[in-house]
Amino acid sequence: MRTATLGPAQRAEALARMAEQELDILVVGGGVVGAGTALDAATRGLSTGLVEARDWASGTSSRSSKLIHGGLRYLEMLDFALVREALKERGLLLQRLAPHLVKPVPFLYPLAHKGWERWYAGTGVVLYDAMSVSSGHGRGLPVHRHLSHKRALRVAPCLKKDALVGALQYYDAQMDDARYVATIVRTAAAYGAQVANRARVVGFLREGERVVGARVQDVEVGDEYRIRARQIVNATGVWTDDTQALIGERGQFHVRASKGIHLVVPKDRIHSTTGLILRTEKSVLFVIPWGRHWIVGTTDTDWDLDKAHPAASSADIDYLLEHVNSVLATPLTRDDVEGVYAGLRPLLAGESDATSKLSREHTVAHPVPGLVVVAGGKYTTYRVMAKDAVDEAVHGLDQRVAECVTEDVPLVGAEGYKALWNARARIAVRTGLHVARIEHLLNRYGSLTEEVLELVVADPSLGEPLAAAEDYLRAEVVYACTHEGARHLDDVLTRRTRISIETFDRGTRSAREAAELMAPALGWGSEQVEKEIAHYEKRVEAERESQRQPDDLTADAARLGAPDIVPR
Repeated sequence: MRTATLGPAQRAEALARMAEQELDILVVGGGVVGAGTALDAATRGLSTGLVEARDWASGTSSRSSKLIHGGLRYLEMLDFALVREALKERGLLLQRLAPHLVKPVPFLYPLAHKGWERWYAGTGVVLYDAMSVSSGHGRGLPVHRHLSHKRALRVAPCLKKDALVGALQYYDAQMDDARYVATIVRTAAAYGAQVANRARVVGFLREGERVVGARVQDVEVGDEYRIRARQIVNATGVWTDDTQALIGERGQFHVRASKGIHLVVPKDRIHSTTGLILRTEKSVLFVIPWGRHWIVGTTDTDWDLDKAHPAASSADIDYLLEHVNSVLATPLTRDDVEGVYAGLRPLLAGESDATSKLSREHTVAHPVPGLVVVAGGKYTTYRVMAKDAVDEAVHGLDQRVAECVTEDVPLVGAEGYKALWNARARIAVRTGLHVARIEHLLNRYGSLTEEVLELVVADPSLGEPLAAAEDYLRAEVVYACTHEGARHLDDVLTRRTRISIETFDRGTRSAREAAELMAPALGWGSEQVEKEIAHYEKRVEAERESQRQPDDLTADAARLGAPDIVPR
């Protein structure tokens, strides 16, 4: 089983190695597209580096709707090519590349009108299923079904009786977006890529017009590295224009940010056995099953303020509550909201004034010699974006390079996952953990679960759950630091786990226990432990304050009240 460890020593070694000799490809940006690009390049036999200014997936790629989907609403826009491409990728991820991370999820589409709407929506869903099967990778999901009014209420008793006349139910897929990106990064490292988070590009190296490398600052300690590369790929999402500005180039296209916010509520607040998809006047609204919770989202509004920490305002929250409550028999209130998160979609500008109509398709460009830019797209099609970016970079390498193989490269943890899933009861007996715990681990780590369990064998106290976040074992906090590249408390509570959005306290009650578990792995003294806790608490308070503000401007100002980097 191929694996890679991303602990502090491996990060330091990766930075040193990248600076030692010229790389074939240096990828800038550790979101899903950048991580996918590094994996694509490494599996073609290219010497590859990947740097990320903050944490893996700390931007858009940890703040999505957490869906792997074809984009049913794009059929209505007649964007058949995008839907077909996304459905093929959905099938690949479910069946071959990441069955441990990507899972089927049912959605109910309530019908408000008799006759024509069932025919209209039903035709779209039939086409959606047909395109999925024709892709060659769509047989892993059930086909849609039509439900009567009575049957729909049996499946989703939460709905108002007068909110629908019947319904359609269809299937898509979901994943933990931040965990997915961390797994791609580990897979790239397993195939030889040198990877480092908290490593910011502060400038590019030039020889004439050609870009030949980057100046990269280790944000943790301040050291600067000169990393030379034959081709650099800018995969920085909503920061694309900012990165291009470092070489004085705006590029051939402009990336516009659209803010989407999501609410997280406990499972018992919405009585349903299925997710929901609802029409709004601007877009669609999802109610998505998420473990012992529901995710409600999303909005789609223009954003031109701080990109690192997009803020959800009180108006955003009210918008989602108003729309979901229009169909719920028992309305949700502010008191039901456990977590709120906001993310920015990188959209290609210039096609529409409304962000909901801007392109979800991607573009690859080579604006100056030595520098490739990839932007736009959807999470689901990250692998296609990565392939196109590397294909473009290969043109500048002047050598024969193998074709993309990532369609046949499972992510780490996929190999052996199904066998371990079948043996989960025996693993539970062997480890003394409840079978539900083993299932939880297998659906987060796949066959790498054995590495987590090795920590428990060495220290049985790590087999206990966190006191204030019982869904997670103490071992998972340690593993995040020793194997998954977590550098700070925020990395663990926000991305390696989702405690920051899955508890009413937003993770503050878990902060001390987690920080003390992280300290030995990261070499923290008591002073740094206190700094990490204080920083996290300030971040949560700033987010809470922003969510009390009436609009984007005041929400952004409140969110910026907390510092970004923990001082060492």
